[in-house]
Amino acid sequence: MMIDRHFMKQKMETKEAGCCCCFFTLLRLHNHRISSLLLILFVVVVVSPEFITCAAPIAINYGQIANNLPSPEYVVPLVKSIGATRLKLYDADPTVLKAFANTGVEFIVSLGNQYLSKTRDPKQALAWVKANVQPFLPATRITCIAVGNEVLTFNDTFLSSNLLPAMQSVYSALCSLNLQDKVSVTTAHSLAVLQTSYPPLRRQVPPGPRPCLTAILNFHLKTGSPFLINAYPYFAYKANPKQVPLEFVLFQPNPGILDPATNLHYDNMLFAQIDAVHSAVESLGFKDDAVCVQISETGWPSKGDADEAGATPENAKKYNGNLINKLVCGKKGTPMRPNADLNIYVFALFNENMKSGPTSERNYGLFKPDGSPAYYIGFNGTGLLSTSSNTSTTPSSTGSSSTSSSSVPPGSSSSGGPTSSTGYLSITSDAGLHALPSAVPHLLLMICWLVLLLAFQLPREH
Repeated sequence: MMIDRHFMKQKMETKEAGCCCCFFTLLRLHNHRISSLLLILFVVVVVSPEFITCAAPIAINYGQIANNLPSPEYVVPLVKSIGATRLKLYDADPTVLKAFANTGVEFIVSLGNQYLSKTRDPKQALAWVKANVQPFLPATRITCIAVGNEVLTFNDTFLSSNLLPAMQSVYSALCSLNLQDKVSVTTAHSLAVLQTSYPPLRRQVPPGPRPCLTAILNFHLKTGSPFLINAYPYFAYKANPKQVPLEFVLFQPNPGILDPATNLHYDNMLFAQIDAVHSAVESLGFKDDAVCVQISETGWPSKGDADEAGATPENAKKYNGNLINKLVCGKKGTPMRPNADLNIYVFALFNENMKSGPTSERNYGLFKPDGSPAYYIGFNGTGLLSTSSNTSTTPSSTGSSSTSSSSVPPGSSSSGGPTSSTGYLSITSDAGLHALPSAVPHLLLMICWLVLLLAFQLPREH
């Protein structure tokens, strides 16, 4: 069950105060049978599953290429109900940024590929930051700007040549506004930018993108920003379901694979992909975690076309549920980096009905547009059906609900996903625990007090 931590803390403080009062009153009673009953109720109430949560967060993408999504103000309680602390937008939608003001949720905003040629101009970059980032600080916690998305996989020389200059101009704009210590600058890459193979163990960067990637990694090294990769084990399974074991990609028990170069054992493909990226970065001369590698997208579709093997609710539940359980609930590091924090960003918050491409593209969401879970992995939505039907946002001509009155380029309007993306939202999970309904602990507390009152009416034992 997903619980907002701040809200949970307040509830725990209130409940603990009441329960402690009950407990110490209990100690003054002489009727030991009733005392024992109250003690049992005290323990059940305080240690109820409502307060069982995992300590570490993961991240999620908030895409908006749909015409049936709830308005941002109705997304806020859904996000908080699942313990979210970080979100990633594919634009700089002002309605979202305003709605999440003073919530404590961190944001990555994005500047689309179509604006790279303009924002390589320092003046344009400064204007963009002033229009899309600065006005929302500090009420909304914007912590990063993603400049472009999977640019190097398009084989577009003009686009690629503008990527790093745009990143540098945006960073310079932040410096001029004294925001460089609060907001970082990065870009996301597809795993396809590396040479592909199965198993995905040792990888080298192809000669084509090598100079550009090296320059970008130097930028990350200088500014302290993360190197983002979108990794989808689903694609490997979809491409060759007969060769790739389903259990290996779904984090289920399996023999795993051994990397002969390092003698490291891998029991799931995502970890192998992450370490393949580490190997590729090292091959470019960046050793000892000089640059932080983060997975900006990963996920599994709950529905697909006939030729999209494995795209089912059951597999999506297993992948994302096991990911949350395995990676969030105590798991730290990969075989190559066992002590490193795992920064995993799940795609996506909602199904998006207006995305192009195969059916799977529209079915990566953890939630349906009405706020109900697309499949159960240990948490429930807040039930936005009654509020979202008349408040859905309508995408602009570029496919986003974002609008901007600024004369400079607005935030990127393209939602990412398996074909182009990055991402962020933290959720805590006790996936696999069938928690009691949230009202049960309160009911037990009421019973506890009723029994306590009854105890005062009964004769004391001598």
